[in-house]
Amino acid sequence: MTSQVPSQHKAITYDKPGTASIQYLTVDTPQPGNGDVLVRITHSGVCHSDWSVMTRREGDVGPPAQSGQIGGHEGVGDIVAFGPNTEQFGLKLGDRVGIKWMARVCGSCFPCVAGRDGCCSNGTISGYGEPGTFQQYALAPANYVTRIPDELTSELAAPMLCGGITVYAALKKCGAKPDDAVVIMGGTGGLGHLALQMGGRGMGFRMIAIDYGDKKEFAEECGAESYIDVSKYDSKDPQLTVDVKKVTPHGIGAAAVIVCTGANEAYTIAVSFVRYGGTVVCVGVPEGAPVAIASADPATLISQEISIVGSVVGNRMDAIETMEMAARGVVTTRVTVQPMSTLMDIFDKMNKRQLKGRIVLDLTD
Repeated sequence: MTSQVPSQHKAITYDKPGTASIQYLTVDTPQPGNGDVLVRITHSGVCHSDWSVMTRREGDVGPPAQSGQIGGHEGVGDIVAFGPNTEQFGLKLGDRVGIKWMARVCGSCFPCVAGRDGCCSNGTISGYGEPGTFQQYALAPANYVTRIPDELTSELAAPMLCGGITVYAALKKCGAKPDDAVVIMGGTGGLGHLALQMGGRGMGFRMIAIDYGDKKEFAEECGAESYIDVSKYDSKDPQLTVDVKKVTPHGIGAAAVIVCTGANEAYTIAVSFVRYGGTVVCVGVPEGAPVAIASADPATLISQEISIVGSVVGNRMDAIETMEMAARGVVTTRVTVQPMSTLMDIFDKMNKRQLKGRIVLDLTD
């Protein structure tokens, strides 16, 4: 089954992986193979992981991208063609679907069977080893695309496919209960501002946002009870921990800290924010060579029974639940929609911490 599809389309590639360099090209539109659908991408979110993939070098976490890699992993669009053996998934032409960080999973390895799709032993990543969503047409497996609810616009849905699913899964792992304090480090960023809404409005947590600059009003709009500007503190100033604990119930610290930033300094200080039995959830991946969490010494973890857990991306059910939450208006992405031609400028502002919320590319032009 197919609708009218052009033979070529526009795409953005990483032409010099390991450096900040992209190229705008016209590429051949692929034909869907066994089990695949072809999606006409209308919108794609821009995630810091896209920058990390583009600039990743030897010695960093994960191998460098291949030259000519089409980036992007938060794509929303309409199904325009089907490959063989896709009938059993109940999809039809024109259905609006999303393509996520994990482009494909095997469904049969131990992580997949355990519901940990993001850890699939045989999976591939969209925009990193598999052509991503910074293009107007992309292939995707019919059994792994996420349906987009009718109530949710494409530009609001796109960031949910990575940012939303990721923080939703992290919040579910954090061990907090309603009325517990949860700290979001990087609280006004693309991930953080979604976590504030989901944790506060969706799960009943008391949210504390930590970030750089004068973003208190924005954080409060997203559901934060308190906002702390870390730019006012020296990197080793113990007063930061004192001030965080002051705004938690009984002044004893947070039940959980979700680290949405990739700064190693954030991980080091995060351990000091949690109370006894608290949990630090690692989400943001630092760039460069791996660095251990300096404050996570065994004595500290043992004496306070502190847990440190990792959370990569959510599974298929997390994706469905995230979309339903967004469709109900519990969480709304703060989105700025921009044309494909602005991607490098977006990356620049992202790295200067000048962005609030998420940027979504309009790929229809």
